Amino acid sequence: MRLCALAATLAVAATSAQAAGKELNVYNWSDYIAEGTVPAFSKGTGIKVRYDVYDSMEVLRAKLMTGRSGYDVVVPTNNTLDLGIKAGFFQPVDKSKLPNYKSLDPELLKLMSQFDAGNKFGVPYFWGVITLAINEDKVKKALGGPLPANQWDLFFKPEYVSKLKGCGVSVLDSPSEFFPVALKYYGKNPNSDAEADYQGVMPALKTVRPYITRFSSSGYINEMAGGDVCLALGYGGDLNIAKRRAEEAKNGVKINVLMPKGVAIWVDSMAIPKDAANVESAHAFINAMLDAKTAAANANAVTYAPGVLSARPFVDKKYLANRSIFPTADDVKNGFIMQTVSPKTIRTYTRLWQSFKTGR
Repeated sequence: MRLCALAATLAVAATSAQAAGKELNVYNWSDYIAEGTVPAFSKGTGIKVRYDVYDSMEVLRAKLMTGRSGYDVVVPTNNTLDLGIKAGFFQPVDKSKLPNYKSLDPELLKLMSQFDAGNKFGVPYFWGVITLAINEDKVKKALGGPLPANQWDLFFKPEYVSKLKGCGVSVLDSPSEFFPVALKYYGKNPNSDAEADYQGVMPALKTVRPYITRFSSSGYINEMAGGDVCLALGYGGDLNIAKRRAEEAKNGVKINVLMPKGVAIWVDSMAIPKDAANVESAHAFINAMLDAKTAAANANAVTYAPGVLSARPFVDKKYLANRSIFPTADDVKNGFIMQTVSPKTIRTYTRLWQSFKTGR
């Protein structure tokens, strides 16, 4: 969509912009919005936007915990949203200022209600999975044979991952999103609050640690696309961005985004911090992001499934058919929703994560 057309769409979508302030501070994930969306929003509403990015929930949590985030809209994952609601980090959204709220997927809202009763604080933005992707040619050459029946073995079994160190192995630099996947793989509750479960998987994890060459929650996209990493544990949409960039570059890198059983499922929502200074502008922005064509433009740019159900007719059909972007009902059934754990557990896995990264 051309910028002028998108600006016109956003001007209509942001119906509360007339009364809105003229500034807005947004804090979002990196690579998580179409390039033209923010400029079009500013052009259509007259609201000046400061748009900053982070690449892990740990960074966002640290900012929110100060009580002086300096932002008007943030995008927490469902478990962080739940944690923030309980801690008083967010203020309720005013749905009367969100006429496009009706466009949201009712099933997604129902799912989110277990983290946000009555959907008072969060407005679904994107949802997706944590999974694996491979550089097909390099991985097949390194293994000297087919992929294991359980594709998670590529990362969690030394006999496989040891063969991939030479072509690069990357993992999300985020304990809150890594440990649930690891716990699930080792047959434990992925949302465990038992310290013994986290301690129990560490010996096995330490056997694969020597073969991990990169801890990254954003840089792995270009590294995968450029052929510098052949196995990545990351976000499904990011892995598909890497695949698309490699295809566009025509560099011979063939990326396959896998969907093994047991993927972690998450939902990212737009929320308004308690200390937000530009609440009217925040509502204008959230409402604009719920416009069907805007949500589709964002989805097509970042290869994630939007929370806006009415956006789907405008999403590229090849993305709709991609299970790592739009998981099937069976994928969801065989996977798990990442849930909130206690602050004590967060302290436990943060300590273990540092030990894991340093190899001690």
